Amino acid sequence: MAAQRLLVDIHTHVYLPRYAAFLRSRTSVPRIFTRASPESGKPEERLLILDDEPSGGRPIGSQYWERDEKLKFMDRHAIDVSLVSSANPWLDFLPASTAHALAAELNDDLETYCSTGPSLSANLKRLYGFGLLPLVPQATTESLISTVEQVASLPHLKGVIMGTRGVGKGLDDEALDPVWAALEKAGLVVFLHPHYGVDKNAWGEKANGHVLPLALGFPFETTIATTRLILSGVFDRYPNLRVLLAHSGGALPQLSSRLASCVAHDPLVASRLRHDARYYLGKLYFDAVAYGSEELGFVSDVIGRADKYVSTGASAAVSSAKGTDGTAKRRAGAQRMLFGTDHPFFPPLGETEKWKSVVENLEAIDGVYGWDEADKDAVRGGNAFALFNLGS
Repeated sequence: MAAQRLLVDIHTHVYLPRYAAFLRSRTSVPRIFTRASPESGKPEERLLILDDEPSGGRPIGSQYWERDEKLKFMDRHAIDVSLVSSANPWLDFLPASTAHALAAELNDDLETYCSTGPSLSANLKRLYGFGLLPLVPQATTESLISTVEQVASLPHLKGVIMGTRGVGKGLDDEALDPVWAALEKAGLVVFLHPHYGVDKNAWGEKANGHVLPLALGFPFETTIATTRLILSGVFDRYPNLRVLLAHSGGALPQLSSRLASCVAHDPLVASRLRHDARYYLGKLYFDAVAYGSEELGFVSDVIGRADKYVSTGASAAVSSAKGTDGTAKRRAGAQRMLFGTDHPFFPPLGETEKWKSVVENLEAIDGVYGWDEADKDAVRGGNAFALFNLGS
């Protein structure tokens, strides 16, 4: 079985039964509650994860927590391996001690979810996971490092998923330096995923459902959080830290040259970073959940050009840019992009339809101009095997 030809989904979520039960016990957001379906009048469970969410949240069912449903989805779409992560929110609405204890239980649950699932071969399971790292306000460094150590000790957990708020001050808070150091030392991948979006007042008063918060708010949140990480010098201090960005990095690739210009003109920040801001995008990994070939091609171009910005200064950047082969740059960027589906969100629009999030993202990978079949296979699964050390 050639690992480079397997399809690996690195962005797929689960509300583990313990977490679903916990959310059912709550009377405030986030919570799971039951109401009569407007269509059928029958009782239905709904997930409400944010205040003022349109339509009173979203209907949910067994596909959100049952492993068999995850495997059926994988089989239906010929997905060989999934890296499963707990879905948002990530316990940051809880007191620190409660969040720490629940995260430990859910990490053990996820290890069982993966380890007792089916195998593709003697050395390869179909399910692996990202553990929870509860970066809640008042969390102690010791508790966070102990959670990192717990996740590192669980053989089927390959990283941690986290939101963007850090311990209340954001991911650029220097108090998190020991945590970044522990994650780097453990070799765990950090999957950075949005939850809160941006100020809801930006969306105006017109009813547009979930469209603006999901299409724009989530990616903007990732863009801001990752930019703050870059500006804080985290990637200079921890050069081997591996961070995977949801939704192809949001708007960061598109805005990275504007960012670099603003940094260069601000002595406060320019003196803090060792490299041009564009260099750091080549240190990151990006999921390929962008739904379009042109978008994926652009992101891979931005990643692939990063090395020419290894030192700050416009003259160095301009001189190294001369003679750059566009196809080679795009192919280089492909090595840091990984297929994902965002399951169980965005379900089919018809009973027998395949999930558009799978079909469109695979079509997008297949249609990127300048990627050869080896590049496409890498994005579909080969890069995940290398990044997460699967099958060894």
